[in-house]
Amino acid sequence: MINEFPRVRFAPSPTGYLHVGGLRTALYNYLFAKKNKGIFILRIEDTDRNRFVEGAVDNLIDTLNWAGLMADEGPKSGGEYGPYIQSKRLDIYQKYANELLGKGHAYRCFCTSERLGNLREEQKKLKLPQAKYDKHCLNLSKDEINKYLENKIPFTIRLNVKPGNKIIIDDIIRGRVEFDPSTVDDQVLIKSDGYPTYHLANVVDDHLMKITHVIRGEEWLSSTPKHVLLYNYFEWEIPAFAHLPLLLNSDGSKLSKRQGDVAVEDYRTKGYLKEALINFVALLGWSAGDNQELYYLNELAEKFSLERVQKSGSIFNIDKLNWLNFEHLRKKTDAELVSMLKDEVSKSEYDAVDYSDEYLLKVIHAMIERVNFLSEFITKSFYFFIAPTEFEETSRLKNWKPETPNHLQRLCDNFENVLNNTKEEFEVSLAKTSEELGIGKGKLIHPLRLAVSGVSGGPGIYEILEIIGKEETVNRIKSAIEKLS
Repeated sequence: MINEFPRVRFAPSPTGYLHVGGLRTALYNYLFAKKNKGIFILRIEDTDRNRFVEGAVDNLIDTLNWAGLMADEGPKSGGEYGPYIQSKRLDIYQKYANELLGKGHAYRCFCTSERLGNLREEQKKLKLPQAKYDKHCLNLSKDEINKYLENKIPFTIRLNVKPGNKIIIDDIIRGRVEFDPSTVDDQVLIKSDGYPTYHLANVVDDHLMKITHVIRGEEWLSSTPKHVLLYNYFEWEIPAFAHLPLLLNSDGSKLSKRQGDVAVEDYRTKGYLKEALINFVALLGWSAGDNQELYYLNELAEKFSLERVQKSGSIFNIDKLNWLNFEHLRKKTDAELVSMLKDEVSKSEYDAVDYSDEYLLKVIHAMIERVNFLSEFITKSFYFFIAPTEFEETSRLKNWKPETPNHLQRLCDNFENVLNNTKEEFEVSLAKTSEELGIGKGKLIHPLRLAVSGVSGGPGIYEILEIIGKEETVNRIKSAIEKLS
């Protein structure tokens, strides 16, 4: 079913953080909605109260908003969540469960956890392919049921899966998928605490919210026949299904925290740009069929289609993410980078100094090809913000000789005559010094770099000198002579 104006939803559970797989599901729903002039809905599925984490709803909303995936309908952070949070809709689910009971499509189950445990053990011993409820309570008489109810015996409400034809799903990504009803369990729909399971609440909400396309992870494919049965039992129109491929570790196993970060918040904290993360996640299972790899959100919305989502799992390649972050950082304007670096400096130990936009821009231009993350403008070139107090040992042993202090003192004297703090002036002054001393430029350049930066790598030495200026350069050389001699 392809609606002219589709309605799709992202329906996470508030169990803590937003998994990158969840971000991809949200993104594909968002892109499908935008491409087709549809509506993107956020719904919070919080019926599993044992896994509920306080504050997780606001965290989910904040993370999605940070990524640019603002919902057209759904809860907003920091307040009432309205009709889009399932724990506020319990009466609705009970109503529809009662309707199923009345039609014979569901039944009350009074089995104790002990009996269910024993049943599972028996089926395990028989090496049955899957554990299933044995429909014991389906055969209870009305008198038995009434007696249990009068004695307030706890019960669940189960789906009554009946024998019949194969359950067929025409999945947009996977094509035709068939299930034998004999393999489908009599799923619990309402738990003994009155809360619905995912299966009932999901179907009821998708119907009432007029969801046209259910776009979700592959792990839900095995549950889909239960949902199709519910749609049929309610005589509701069935939405289109699209089950997304798994995200995999480099060894082919399912992506998990055991092998690395899986929370969007972790990548955000580490300084990945939202543009890079969205770009990366979009390509985990989808391509436009061209050679383009660098995308912005609006470009993805123009090109996205479910038909180009692959069936097989997709490897989470951190090197690819790092490369995309590198490229997106370079796409930022000077004004954006200056503003971002100001924020980064304000969170660092160097926040006491009020650096001018002009100074920060010089640092950016010097380092832009050497950093993957915004924070590396500071960590990889701390010497633009503070004079070194320690010096790289390998460079000191290699480049700091007994005669170096005298050489650098002569260089200081000549640097005092530099007028405009330009790279060219520093270069001419150093060349003059090497000629006066009768030594190669390298015997000045390497110890000079060590003196002013404390390290052996980085931008060109004359660029560093131009940025920190003559006065700071001379002070650092004199300090290094004193500390290293």
